Amino acid sequence: MNLRTRPETLRYTAFTADPAGGNPAGVVLDAAALDDAAMLATAAEVGYSETAFVTAADQAARRFRLRYFSPLAEVPFCGHATVATAVALAERIGTGPLVFDTPVGEIALDTSAAPGGAVTATLTSVPTRSRPASDAELRASLAALHWSPEDLDPALPPHVAFGGNEHLVLAVATRERLADLDYDFDALAGVMHRHGWTTLQLVWRESPELFHARDPFPVGGVVEDPATGAAAAAFGGYLRALGDLPSSGAFTIRQGEDLGRPSLLRVQASATDPRVRVSGQAVAIARVPRHRR
Repeated sequence: MNLRTRPETLRYTAFTADPAGGNPAGVVLDAAALDDAAMLATAAEVGYSETAFVTAADQAARRFRLRYFSPLAEVPFCGHATVATAVALAERIGTGPLVFDTPVGEIALDTSAAPGGAVTATLTSVPTRSRPASDAELRASLAALHWSPEDLDPALPPHVAFGGNEHLVLAVATRERLADLDYDFDALAGVMHRHGWTTLQLVWRESPELFHARDPFPVGGVVEDPATGAAAAAFGGYLRALGDLPSSGAFTIRQGEDLGRPSLLRVQASATDPRVRVSGQAVAIARVPRHRR
């Protein structure tokens, strides 16, 4: 398929109502004719951390099949591209429930819009799980981050958490440590490839209901994600496994502030349900036309 016949790629930014904030994602709503190579090439051309491709659609049932590609490879699941796709669809077929069939399983979504406001999408993750990180996993990761064990918050132990993808969760003791992130890209990518992790969920707990996060994504060819819905779901499962959820089960993650792209992720978890709900807004990004010579 040549560039002239390739379907349109929409550009949205998720977990924000400001086109200058959030995490940008490509969205292709009619990708049924694209093969793997074309989807990868599209994702590489867009250059965002992920692009979502709708490969089958039943609009009457509001059910869609999705695949996700980073600029380097296919990704089993991506939260911010899921939210972006849900908002793009809601703007075209109306708000309400949606179902996405993804490589990790069925993802239920709710979409809604306040009068004159951006559309909000809430995804319900696949069942989450979390386990303590091994000493070897922790040592290799800290070395690549140029961190020491003393930088970590002893109240929130290192874990590998799953919410569609696996993420290493490391909680730091201070906001200053989180802000000072200057890691070895190739070394961390090697550790992550070895263990099958999609991002690192680096967090600082400001209060039981508010966390700050940063998510390196070198395995996708991206230094850092400004907002990571899949990691937010995994983090909800992590707090659930620790028995450390707020009494309401609801908390907020602020991400992207150190990159100049503020993002807000609202998470709802339960002590009795391994699935986690992650909510956020998304808005279209105006595409700047290329000048012809």
